Amino acid sequence: MKIPPLALVLLLPGLAAGATEFTLTVRDARGNPVTDAVVSLHAHAAPAVPTPSADVVIAQEDKEYDPYVTPLIVGTRVLFPNRDTVQHHIYSLSRPKRFEKPLYASGTEEAVVFDQTGVVVLGCNIHDWMIAYVVVLATPYFAKTDADGRARLEGFVPGRYRLEVWHPRVSKPATRELTIDADSNPALEISLNLRPERRIRRAPENKTGGY
Repeated sequence: MKIPPLALVLLLPGLAAGATEFTLTVRDARGNPVTDAVVSLHAHAAPAVPTPSADVVIAQEDKEYDPYVTPLIVGTRVLFPNRDTVQHHIYSLSRPKRFEKPLYASGTEEAVVFDQTGVVVLGCNIHDWMIAYVVVLATPYFAKTDADGRARLEGFVPGRYRLEVWHPRVSKPATRELTIDADSNPALEISLNLRPERRIRRAPENKTGGY
């Protein structure tokens, strides 16, 4: 039997009473915790998307993007400070936000507003191994899993939701329909079949100062 590229197992203890917060644990097929997974709740009776209240920072530091994965609300402005001693050239060819920021120097920054939902992959024309992901969401209810594979969502009202779990190593988000009432704090667990790691290995440093 052909195994699907993504398997989803969802355990929902305690959902009978509902919740205003819950903790989700994401694991791979071997039971290992999955970090950098974006977990989001999307209401069926969708409220207006709130206006972003602050800028988000994705730094270029030690010739890497930090953080590797950034979830945010649609309409958010992202600042890209160059904290290295070399120039960087940031770009994306992703449909939700195609853009290019040509070479800019150490100590300066560029800004981009992410005004369409979807996943945006960031690259650098100089340093091929530099990659990062911006997950642009039309909901304020989201979190990113930590090193233990856990994400905590809070502040939402009881109701019907679509749960989505995205990770750079899945082809599309895993989804599940939930009905959440008041007065409980369910613990959820999801298992994902991840694709092999495809990140480019970082090039060795040049003894004359790198590039």
